Amino acid sequence: MAALPRLRLLRHTPRHVHTPSPSCLQRRALTTTTPDGPRIAIIGAGPAGFYSAYRILTRLPTAKIDMYEALPVPYGLVRYGVAPDHPEVKNCQDKFEEVAQHPNFTYLGNLPVGEDPPPPTTTSTTTIETTPNTNPPTPSRHLPLSTLLPHYHALLLAYGASKDRKLGIPGEDTLSGIHSARAFVGWYNGLPEYRHLNPNLEDAEEATIIGQGNVALDVARMLLSPIDRLRVTDITEYALERLSRSRVKRVRVVGRRGLLQTSFTIKELRELLTLPATYFHPLPLPPPDAPPSTTPPPLFPPPTLQSTLPRAQKRLLQILTPHTYPLPHPPPPPPPSVNKSWSLDFHLAPTAFLSQNPQSPSSLTHIKFTQTTYPPDVSPFSPDSRPVLTAHTEVVQAQLALTSIGYLSTEIPGSVRLGIPFNPRMGLVPNERGRVVVPVEAGGGGGSDGGGNSVRVPGVYTSGWVKRGPTGVLASTMFDAFETAEAIVEDWVAGGGEVGFMDYEEDFGFPTTSTTISTSTSSSRRPKLGWEAVQHEVRRRGLRVVGWEGWRRIDEAERGRGAEGKGKVREKFGSVEEMLGVLD
Repeated sequence: MAALPRLRLLRHTPRHVHTPSPSCLQRRALTTTTPDGPRIAIIGAGPAGFYSAYRILTRLPTAKIDMYEALPVPYGLVRYGVAPDHPEVKNCQDKFEEVAQHPNFTYLGNLPVGEDPPPPTTTSTTTIETTPNTNPPTPSRHLPLSTLLPHYHALLLAYGASKDRKLGIPGEDTLSGIHSARAFVGWYNGLPEYRHLNPNLEDAEEATIIGQGNVALDVARMLLSPIDRLRVTDITEYALERLSRSRVKRVRVVGRRGLLQTSFTIKELRELLTLPATYFHPLPLPPPDAPPSTTPPPLFPPPTLQSTLPRAQKRLLQILTPHTYPLPHPPPPPPPSVNKSWSLDFHLAPTAFLSQNPQSPSSLTHIKFTQTTYPPDVSPFSPDSRPVLTAHTEVVQAQLALTSIGYLSTEIPGSVRLGIPFNPRMGLVPNERGRVVVPVEAGGGGGSDGGGNSVRVPGVYTSGWVKRGPTGVLASTMFDAFETAEAIVEDWVAGGGEVGFMDYEEDFGFPTTSTTISTSTSSSRRPKLGWEAVQHEVRRRGLRVVGWEGWRRIDEAERGRGAEGKGKVREKFGSVEEMLGVLD
């Protein structure tokens, strides 16, 4: 098999990057020396992809954008990650709908970009020989990235984070009752990948969520919310039915660091504190004369330091101060009128998932934690402080554990062989302001910022979580996407369509044919045909494409299902087959 052609790298120097004057950036649309804009392929139909497309088409209306999405339906994390009881966050879909109506935009759903897994092999237990599978070949499910690259000037990677970071502790992969928060969120939001997750809600009274970000608090709220509050949301009916039978009464939200190092927002905290018939276990408040070396460290800084904190941290302390109790007194018991409770537990690092049930040795029953503290020269209140383990351990009961320690992006299969770098440790594509680069010192690794000494990958860009990591809120993704979009527009305007973009023959070495290349007297660069050329390969592979009108039909069907006797915004289809069935 011939080796795949690799992208030709460009040494990243200032001549490849143009910074327009302020007056140029202030104008809504730009003009170029070429009448035709770039052909751009965006991988991923989530907020990062749509916000990037919106900005590009606003600034460069002649650009033509094809958006490839693995699922038949768009919107990514907005559809499958936003909590069902936060419908206002999904209002951005109106803007995305506006983008989809642009005449130069094409949505291509149900087209996962990557490579099909290798066919299974049959191993004989007697001869220890591996023989090829003789079953008929299965149809292609993925569209190789190499089939897209010749037909676009630019490639924008905006496919988000589809994996979980692991704790790497005993029992994590062997005991039942342990799930990632991402999987649990996908389950109740209808993500087909987790349709059959089957969390043990009916057998668990105590749940522990490891992590203290917004996702962790979303999950806690779903476990504790009165079921009638969820019935009118777009939570899936199968999840609603399981939650109605849940026996979970106690939820712990546990973190390795202190109160001022949490990453959840005030809004998320306030929603949990105001849940009806739900008790929040108060936080310990050491006496004013407590020694600074107290283990575990204090959660609230002294008043002199509180006055210097940023506004958000001050507000956090103001909200939680009424929910404290003074040490050394014991915490007050929950009032008898509540049957559910939750707590924020700090300075605890998980070290093992345990099973202490002889009748069911593979089921989670306890979690072992090690207390953390800070070195003497490290402030326990700095947002950048890193804790260290102590000799003190604590074991808590938990029949359900949900890990919420971060999402992780992965490379598109085959992309590295094509010369597109990926940093597996950080889970992102090395880049500078969205321009994909190979950091020279790191030999192709590096962080989100490739540094000054780097090599540009011409015409390849990135946006969203695969660009910067899974951090921030939706507004962070929007501004991040705008930055990448501006980089694409700047590069196109600076080079008149010729500098810093993918070159069909020079970069990839694919043969030119009359079916994929036409001539243009108005541009010194051969035009790219984008989807008009790629669709031939899609048909040859037997892949089924869902366009925007197909998505609208699915959307209409889901809304109809939700309205039928349920009073819901929609009832999502939980499998790709159900979605495609609407179109048959």
